[in-house]
Amino acid sequence: MSLASRFVLLSFFSYSLAWAQLPAAPPNPPSDDRYKAEILLIVAHPDDDSLAAPYLAKAIYEEHKHVSVIYGTRGNAGGNAVGNEQAASLGAVREIEGRRALASMGILDVWYLNGPDTPGQDVLHSLETWGHGASLEQVVRLVRLTRPEVILTWLPLYVAGENHDDHQAAGVLATEAFDLAGDPVAFPEQVAAPRDRTAISNYGEGLHPWQPKKIYYFSDATHFEFLEGRGPQYKTSDVSPSKGVPYAKIASDAWMNDKSQLPANQADLKKYLDQYLNEPVRFVLGKSLVKGSTTGDVFEGITSGPIPYVRARGYEPIARQGVSLEFGGPWAYYRAFWRSHNLDHLSQLLAPETALGGPDNTVWVPLLIHNDSDASRQVTLRSVLPSGWTEKPGPMIYSIPAHDAYPVQINVVAPESQKNTWQQLTWRAEADGQTIGSVTLRVHVNYNGVPQ
Repeated sequence: MSLASRFVLLSFFSYSLAWAQLPAAPPNPPSDDRYKAEILLIVAHPDDDSLAAPYLAKAIYEEHKHVSVIYGTRGNAGGNAVGNEQAASLGAVREIEGRRALASMGILDVWYLNGPDTPGQDVLHSLETWGHGASLEQVVRLVRLTRPEVILTWLPLYVAGENHDDHQAAGVLATEAFDLAGDPVAFPEQVAAPRDRTAISNYGEGLHPWQPKKIYYFSDATHFEFLEGRGPQYKTSDVSPSKGVPYAKIASDAWMNDKSQLPANQADLKKYLDQYLNEPVRFVLGKSLVKGSTTGDVFEGITSGPIPYVRARGYEPIARQGVSLEFGGPWAYYRAFWRSHNLDHLSQLLAPETALGGPDNTVWVPLLIHNDSDASRQVTLRSVLPSGWTEKPGPMIYSIPAHDAYPVQINVVAPESQKNTWQQLTWRAEADGQTIGSVTLRVHVNYNGVPQ
């Protein structure tokens, strides 16, 4: 063997020995399994969980699912059936009530956003007061922390019922987080690795992108026919094999912790509970990224483990021509929201409807007159109202610049004689002597306690 060959061989053995003596890198810690959830419930107020509680009891006690909950607010603007505590003090009371109610069912992982309780019916109002972007950042963070298979939340839809804008806002944020938590470019600081996780003052939160597999909605409407066939239903009267009582009983026992929100009179309390807990839990399938049927079980088609990120469609402008009329406000927002999040089927659930907007029989109706032509146009707006109804403003002529839209705010008042009936209100727009569009709103002449 030549001298050069011996040198190469010796060098090889030296490097091999040095390599064998290198220390092994410490393992990269996995995501914290203590917070891994199968179900993440995203609602607005402490006690909102009661509507889904009978199903959650089944999932927890029979299927051994880990459930976590996000509340958007602390319910600081509600009434108080127990004491004088109001505003921030009531929020402190209701936070504990909510935690105790959930703990009675074994749910311990509970987070509160910082949104103020915002009684109303316009989702845009709640998104404004909650701080839409900051709230969404928190929800995405918690989805990445809990890594749910399924998200349950309020239906993002304007309905005749309680129609609470906070409920709708919770549904909007849950939907947006469903579509963003798996995107590493959304709130990227959350998925940045910390420089030294054992040291202080790190930046980067060390989470991982996570794509939930399904999202289901439930509604606070006072009629239910539009929910039939749209998702699975669960009987509250079914008896829990592990507890020996109906799931409605488990849910009502948990609900008893929300004392500030329950009627003090026992007869009224029974009627209140029966109103909610005698009905089945009705879900609407928002979307599923796994195989399964619309009305199949919530966990149909779900297997453990992550799935790839699926991008939502995103906003796409609608091509309009000439002059047109549509409902504005939350109705206009939802039309764009559903398309953006691949929820087009939600637009087929209900024709536009509302209940009364106040105890004085008022209804607020926002309209949008679009002018997508290249010239200014004059549009006449007229209403066709049931007998006895009044409106402000009345018929008017609106001048609309080219490629602009005019938001019209209309307030109508229903006669007392039509209480508890359904009525139809129509508005027609005319330009150059021709009808260019009309919209019809179905109104339940009943006030459900939340102002429009």
